Amino acid sequence: MEKMVNQYGIKALELTETGDAKIGTNVDEVVIGLAPAFLKFQTKTLVDTLHTDILTELIAGIEEEGLKARVVRVIRTSDVSFIANDVAKISGSGIGIGIQSKGTTVIHQKDLLPLNNLELFPQAPLLTLDIYRLIGKNAAKYAKGESPNPVPTKNDQMVRPKFMAKAALFHIKETKYVEVGAKPIQIDVKF
Repeated sequence: MEKMVNQYGIKALELTETGDAKIGTNVDEVVIGLAPAFLKFQTKTLVDTLHTDILTELIAGIEEEGLKARVVRVIRTSDVSFIANDVAKISGSGIGIGIQSKGTTVIHQKDLLPLNNLELFPQAPLLTLDIYRLIGKNAAKYAKGESPNPVPTKNDQMVRPKFMAKAALFHIKETKYVEVGAKPIQIDVKF
């Protein structure tokens, strides 16, 4: 069990890994897939946004649309598209969100190929907590069968060169915890 604190030092989340994640039957769920190191071995993104705050916002966005969030850790890969695709396949609604420790996020649907997705958010340094909440909301809208407008994001051509070295280090650390062939792990989240 891991106890996390938010940016104000207040206990925000308690995560407990409870075994292999099962295929969901609840059509009102969106599964959030955490990368191997997210909120376990790393706790902040490239721009020091706390993982606890991001997970809280994703869950809040889903719940604001009247759906439930389920959290799973995918450890067979560190690729965000494959993480999102894996959790979409076990989501009762067929919709999943994948997120890496550096902050890169994807909304996926179970019947799409891993590198095809509903929405991709590759410029992690530009993602704010408000955007993460909107990502949760859009994922829930897809789960309800709606066709929402894509989440608006900023674009800055200098982000990639500015954060390239740091992003590479994040990815190396993330990949260190990959266990090839491992099943996704169910996580209970308590606030």
